[in-house]
Amino acid sequence: MNKSAAKWVSLAAVVIIVAVAGWGLGGRAQNSSSADSARGAVLYAENCASCHGADLEGQPDWQTPGADGVLLAPPHDRTGHTWHHSDKLLFDYTKLGGDQTLKQMGVADVKSGMPGFGDTLSDQEIWDILAFIKGSWPDRERKLQMQRTEAEQTEGN
Repeated sequence: MNKSAAKWVSLAAVVIIVAVAGWGLGGRAQNSSSADSARGAVLYAENCASCHGADLEGQPDWQTPGADGVLLAPPHDRTGHTWHHSDKLLFDYTKLGGDQTLKQMGVADVKSGMPGFGDTLSDQEIWDILAFIKGSWPDRERKLQMQRTEAEQTEGN
């Protein structure tokens, strides 16, 4: 095999390895390090604020299900519970929706009002929105949420 052919075979092998690795991850980014918080703020305003509030405040009485038994939109600021959850859960909840994510977790007795945005937002846009939300939290909540994410990654969940 000449050098040119070997170079193309090597390049093809790298592309295949990267593609297979990405496919193995289910197409979902596993890392939010490239997230753009400013872009996330715009996307949040367009896609999330109508339920979760322009200031991340959530719906009034969000801790009590509505008359139909569906959970109301919680705040995403430090007063809510968003920071209690790992990046993976937040990503899945946003992409797949609350009911689908809860079902995958084996939770059947809770009805979520959160729709899935997987058909509306790209994975990167979801990470951008999460970066914006996380950027609103005080250091303590950000640190605790990061620790939860790291612990879940270590456990392999």
